[in-house]
Amino acid sequence: MERTAARPVWRFEAIGTPWLIETDEEPSQDLRSRVDALIDGFDREWSRFRADSLVTRLAGGAAAVPLPADAAAMLDAYAELSAATAGAVNPLVGRSLERLGYDAGIGLVAGEAAPAPRDWRALVGWDGDELTVDGPELLDVGALGKGRLVDLVAAEVAAEIAGDLVVDASGDLAVRGAPVRIGLEHPYDVRRAIGVWSVQDAALCASATNRRSWGDGLHHVLDARTGAPVRTIAATWAVHPEAMRADALATALFFDGGPELAASWGAHWVRMTTDGRVEWSSHCEAELFT
Repeated sequence: MERTAARPVWRFEAIGTPWLIETDEEPSQDLRSRVDALIDGFDREWSRFRADSLVTRLAGGAAAVPLPADAAAMLDAYAELSAATAGAVNPLVGRSLERLGYDAGIGLVAGEAAPAPRDWRALVGWDGDELTVDGPELLDVGALGKGRLVDLVAAEVAAEIAGDLVVDASGDLAVRGAPVRIGLEHPYDVRRAIGVWSVQDAALCASATNRRSWGDGLHHVLDARTGAPVRTIAATWAVHPEAMRADALATALFFDGGPELAASWGAHWVRMTTDGRVEWSSHCEAELFT
């Protein structure tokens, strides 16, 4: 990310990744505490790595848990993702990730790939006041959850501090105010970029198979229909006014149907295939080094 001027920068670790918040003025201690509480509350609801989270309680046999405030927005978006990708994106992929070693203990010892339940919408309920999962399935909102949290944090900060704002959660970021030039990291050489994208009053989210990877060809982007990591796309980038939807599209773009969903949501995108080709949406304003 290219910074145009020296401004207060708040750095911290949360949900297992570095965060950076850049504003026109120093955040107050009260704002910092509210942001910390917001992130911790989201993590307590949705993290499959915490023994005390709502999704872990459901996977452990709880009949129902209180409906989180973000459930409808995220699970409704998952329904669109699932339909657009013919079931490749599925919020019940948690057990599939565990089978490949990406479990709560980060054991990274891979077993045999296993698909997620195809009928996830019949198994997950989010109407009324409760979140339910039929059976011991494990919800994983990784396809869009960090983007949703970026939106929430950006809104919390913007409510107190006017002016330019950047919230960067390591690959998922929101920009308000002045444009920011963001490098598109090469998935096979992190010292290089395949291009630069100037983002203003929007979010840019990225996903790549070189991040959260382990073992031979194992990484966090799975095809829920097979439970196996994807093999044809190496990295994706999407720009949308909402970080949650940009994050969702960064996952959808690993599959057929992702570009069409991006067009229907009014988003722009770039993706790189595993054989080195670069593809992009029409009217995409990224500066690509082709």
